[in-house]
Amino acid sequence: MSTEPIGGDASFDASTPLARELADLSNRRRNFAKRVVPLPETTRVFTVANQKGGVGKTTTTVNLAAALARSGARVLVIDLDPQGNASTALGVEHRAETPSVYDALIRDEPMADLVQKSPEFDTLFCVPATIDLAGAEIELVPMVAREQRLRTSVDTYLQDSFDSGAAYHYVFIDCPPSLGLLTINAFVAAHEVLIPIQCEYYALEGLSQLLKNIQLIERHLNPSLAVSTILLTMYDGRTRLAFQVAEDVRSHFPDQTLTAVIPRSVRVSEAPSYGQTVISFDPNSPGALSYFEAAAEIADRGAPTDGN
Repeated sequence: MSTEPIGGDASFDASTPLARELADLSNRRRNFAKRVVPLPETTRVFTVANQKGGVGKTTTTVNLAAALARSGARVLVIDLDPQGNASTALGVEHRAETPSVYDALIRDEPMADLVQKSPEFDTLFCVPATIDLAGAEIELVPMVAREQRLRTSVDTYLQDSFDSGAAYHYVFIDCPPSLGLLTINAFVAAHEVLIPIQCEYYALEGLSQLLKNIQLIERHLNPSLAVSTILLTMYDGRTRLAFQVAEDVRSHFPDQTLTAVIPRSVRVSEAPSYGQTVISFDPNSPGALSYFEAAAEIADRGAPTDGN
């Protein structure tokens, strides 16, 4: 094994774990810089869901959205979690009385009146969530077609955007950590489900129930719904447990699991406190690079084929 200094700095030994990690990071940055991220021919609508809390749902939603927007896509994030963390991370207003997704679900307000542009990128937009959404589960119960209210609003808005020449390439719906009516609305409105799974003990706990619910939605309410993407998050390459969890997930879901994994990262955790995603907060960090790679992989999977 070579012990030559990296970059001419005698303080670094290429045989050390730190030096190898830095060299690998540099190679990944160079390789990604050469990639061309394709755009889909039609809008891809993802619901990001996992009823298990703390798996990185919101972090994944906003950072994938920001990475795709930075790569040239026009992206909409719909914050369907009453906590409003996705709205915070994207730097959009979501105080009480702010027009929000609640108004689309309960009051039939046009989504065009609710969308805000994120200050991060000109092609990144968000429909925020406010505290009003906390009561929406109860208010939806007596409503006609209660499971389809979000889809009706989203479909109308996407068609209007297309007709006006401002079509979206991606829509990401951030769900609360539950399987209630808000999450059901998200499943009905989407075409694809993205499931973040943390590389920790009990990672697969509850996943079978989530998949059963998705199958029920597909069978009775949304035949076009499918689990297309699984993303491994909070990966710590120093531990055998993380490696084993990743192997288990890939063996169960070989076609859906992305090659890219999201490491544990202080910068990813810090970014929302500044009202930013890690993509704009520290685009050169390992966490940001991992989200760029995951976003590019998602884009590649949905790229048009030439049919030859």
